[in-house]
Amino acid sequence: MKLLIKNGIVVDETSEEKKDLLIEEGKIAAIEDNLQTEASNTKVLDATGMYVLPGFVDMHTHLRIPGQEKKEDVQTGTLAALKGGFTTITCMPNTSPPIDTKIALRYLNSEIERKALCNVLPTAALTKGLEGKEIVDMVELKQEGAIAFSDDGVPTMNAGVMRNAMLYSKVCDALIMLHCEDKEISKDGDINDGKMVLKAGLKGIPSEAEEVMLARNIMLAKSTGARIHISHVSTKNSVKLIEFAKNEGVNITAEVTPHHLTLTEDIVSPLNPNTKVYPPLRTEEDIEALIYGLKEGIIDAIATDHAPHTQEEKSLTYHEAPFGISGIEIAFSVINEFLINRGIFSLSEVVKFLSTNPAKILSIENGIAKGRPANLTIISPEKFTVDTSRFASKGKNSPFDRAELSGIVEYTIINGDIKYRRT
Repeated sequence: MKLLIKNGIVVDETSEEKKDLLIEEGKIAAIEDNLQTEASNTKVLDATGMYVLPGFVDMHTHLRIPGQEKKEDVQTGTLAALKGGFTTITCMPNTSPPIDTKIALRYLNSEIERKALCNVLPTAALTKGLEGKEIVDMVELKQEGAIAFSDDGVPTMNAGVMRNAMLYSKVCDALIMLHCEDKEISKDGDINDGKMVLKAGLKGIPSEAEEVMLARNIMLAKSTGARIHISHVSTKNSVKLIEFAKNEGVNITAEVTPHHLTLTEDIVSPLNPNTKVYPPLRTEEDIEALIYGLKEGIIDAIATDHAPHTQEEKSLTYHEAPFGISGIEIAFSVINEFLINRGIFSLSEVVKFLSTNPAKILSIENGIAKGRPANLTIISPEKFTVDTSRFASKGKNSPFDRAELSGIVEYTIINGDIKYRRT
């Protein structure tokens, strides 16, 4: 069966035009005005009043498998991704046990093949056991399908190990994704080291914890020529450091999350651990710098850092509760409500951050063009109230619960097949 999408506003990183799309054999066959085709073998989808976008690509998702299936699993995590309009996600390797061997990666790939509802690209750990001491066999793991390497959530504190890892990554042209945190500075902190520390009675995490490690990693990447990607940037000085790195010719890209673009430390409450995330929510000044970073091409992508946890874990005291927000299902809606509707970004710009640039960084084919895979997200501008109890994800831990947002994913299409339809 062919699929004809009629009357939608087709959006890419440069334009927004009312067009029809014809999909044949999983690929985009035509993009024209008033397309017609034989009704006998064509399914027609009326997208009147809706926006047709390239499928979103998330560079930072936690599926929690193996070992943490109480938080999430392949099926629930990928259904959540589909509900959020994501056709491809990159899953992180800091699991129990971590994805640090060929056997572990083969197991993960087998689960993905059997249960994933969207495209899943697995990352492998950078060091064995996430211990920051011994580098994994990057060549073997890349051959087994690892899209990148990361000790996400556990920074590699030893500069010598990191330098050697970067040198090794050059051998197999591997991308290293970096969680920038100096544990000696962050220590047992809970929230941004700002005005809420005394009000909330919680321990602070200075912005330098991110910036010092970022500066180190930039200098190592500059000297080794490694290809690095900076995860969840959160401070204004980090933006300046990444700008410096790009001007110096460092092979660096970076991402920012929807929550770091829209929420500040002001919402932190010791009674609500759903506001506990790493890096912590920062200040309005930091948000302005992050937006500037996206506008100027310093920061390349928006990634969710979808980090589901159980209700029991997030019901602990603020200090005891784990870091993380479950956010993949409402990522676009948050961006739409806080940034597009307020005129900060256009929809085309957001397509670049959520789709075009992540695909380029990961070297995968995406976008709306004739002959490309028909990976599409169709969105209506409808308003709604967030109800985390209705999340497909096992993780209901979101500070946006009961928030009024707009922009709902109506359809998510992968290779021409409708994989998700809002009911």
